[in-house]
Amino acid sequence: MKDLPISPLAPDAFPDLPNVAGMQASATRVGFYAGTRNDLMTVIFPHGASVAGALTRSATRSADVDWCAAQLPKGRARALVVNAGNSNAFTGPAGVAKNAATVKQTCALVGCAPHEVFLAATGVIGVPVAPNRVADTLPQAIAALAAPDWEALARAFSTTDTFPKGAGACLDLDGVEVRIAGLAKGSGMIAPNMATMLAFVFTDADIAPSVLQSLVSAHVETTFNAITVDSDTSTSDTLLVFATGANGASPITTQDDPRLGAFSEALRQVLLDLALQVVRDGEGAQKLIQVTVEGAHSDASARAIAFAIANSPLVKTAIAGEDANWGRVVMAVGKAGEPIAVDNMAVRFGGEWTARHGGAVDYDVAQVDAHMKGQEIDILVNVGLGNGRAIVWTCDLTHGYIKINGDYRS
Repeated sequence: MKDLPISPLAPDAFPDLPNVAGMQASATRVGFYAGTRNDLMTVIFPHGASVAGALTRSATRSADVDWCAAQLPKGRARALVVNAGNSNAFTGPAGVAKNAATVKQTCALVGCAPHEVFLAATGVIGVPVAPNRVADTLPQAIAALAAPDWEALARAFSTTDTFPKGAGACLDLDGVEVRIAGLAKGSGMIAPNMATMLAFVFTDADIAPSVLQSLVSAHVETTFNAITVDSDTSTSDTLLVFATGANGASPITTQDDPRLGAFSEALRQVLLDLALQVVRDGEGAQKLIQVTVEGAHSDASARAIAFAIANSPLVKTAIAGEDANWGRVVMAVGKAGEPIAVDNMAVRFGGEWTARHGGAVDYDVAQVDAHMKGQEIDILVNVGLGNGRAIVWTCDLTHGYIKINGDYRS
């Protein structure tokens, strides 16, 4: 993949993420890419960690996703091995063999059980690799372990990303500092169905796996599962959250622990930050779009309508052209197949209603035009039926998307 210009929606700089106790990591090279870039992230939890996650529901998901799905119910981790450049998806027995060799080598080097090893991969689909391709590089990766260099780690598992993605938080829980640091990659093939391309979050809190899983399952729906770039669900979507318990506080083992609320909100904010960075890096993106749907029959109905709008090529190209074409929004609402009250329907761009009570209204054209020229676009639709509400995020569709994906394998 050729070097790409940094997205105009990128943050000014990679964030200063907190050090998370109870883990070591390295960014090293397998060699899936030409040149010298790192393409392997290895993380070790010397004393173990609770783990929870969310995985793609794709019927062609990778062997790595299948491996993680089998290990997640056990809830404990000692190692995470992530490569970029080859997704290990649709690779049949060769993909299983690659994972078996990687897990065996990791267990030998770390001294852990197979179910404590988690794997993820991203890159080209359908290209088998030699079983030992990743395993043979693990001794070097283990030798390079150190306190996390978060930006280097994020870059190691990127593909078409134009900037590394990180988010973090520090909070006080009854006098003990809790640290959270998260990394993500994703730019295209983004319409998550349980997670996003790849995202890994680490905390030094001590949280039981079942409690951690309940938080991840809840928050993924309003973060990673509320974004779309191109309506395509990846074969590799993986979100994993690890809790090392190394901050010394007493463990959180139940849902009614009074400390859980603050941690839950901090985790949600980190996940949302990462998810929105993925949209900001949407292939060819020039604008971040928030679509809010209100007045629907239910929240699920509002969500379906919002995604119909967010995934519409006609809506996305109109916004790329800075055109507040509310007629295309109306079209997208109609194709969603959800109940609406047409005569009560209203559409708003920025702070201006462009349609109300089922038809066009006079509005401040200059104000709407100014809003459309900005980098963050806000669309609100009220379908006039009930109390259902949902928010999803997407980006515009530009010539850049075609160029990037036309060149992807070259």
